[in-house]
Amino acid sequence: MMSHRDALKVLAAHRGAHVVITTMTSVGIWPELSDTPLDFAYLPSTMGQAPALALGLALALPGRGIVVVNGDGCTLMNLGTLVTLAANPADVYLIVMDNGLYEVTGGQPTAGAGTVDFPTLARGAGIRRTYDYADVASWQSGAAEALSGSGPVLIRLSIEPRMGQKTPAPPRPMREQIDRLRKALQPR
Repeated sequence: MMSHRDALKVLAAHRGAHVVITTMTSVGIWPELSDTPLDFAYLPSTMGQAPALALGLALALPGRGIVVVNGDGCTLMNLGTLVTLAANPADVYLIVMDNGLYEVTGGQPTAGAGTVDFPTLARGAGIRRTYDYADVASWQSGAAEALSGSGPVLIRLSIEPRMGQKTPAPPRPMREQIDRLRKALQPR
């Protein structure tokens, strides 16, 4: 297994010009590793909605590439997103940080913790490209391939669970994030 931070460090090194949408725990770590206008901290009142946001952006911006860093709990909250991504091919790279916990809501085990096979679920939904990394060395060696080419893509990262985490605050207000992202995505 790898730490959440180490997993995100690999992403930061390989993200290229992709937009990166972080959710839940990743929102608190990502700004220490990357702070560009192409970073978007998404903490809605309902979990599991970031892949839909990513799909909308990817369809509006063909060729840009949108990475979503989702927890396993967020992904389980909206499994229908996998079917939606498969039915509307676009360059969305869904990273599932799988630690078997709802980390920021009290550390409760997710349904099926330890037995849910996210790559198999994604393939069953019609997503052809899936990757599964259990340690930082394999993620480091496979990240460039996983984060390139056509989407949708599901990437499962097995990460260490951490108890006692709190919901992080976004690095800046939502309005400011939206304005920064909009400006960064305007044609030049």
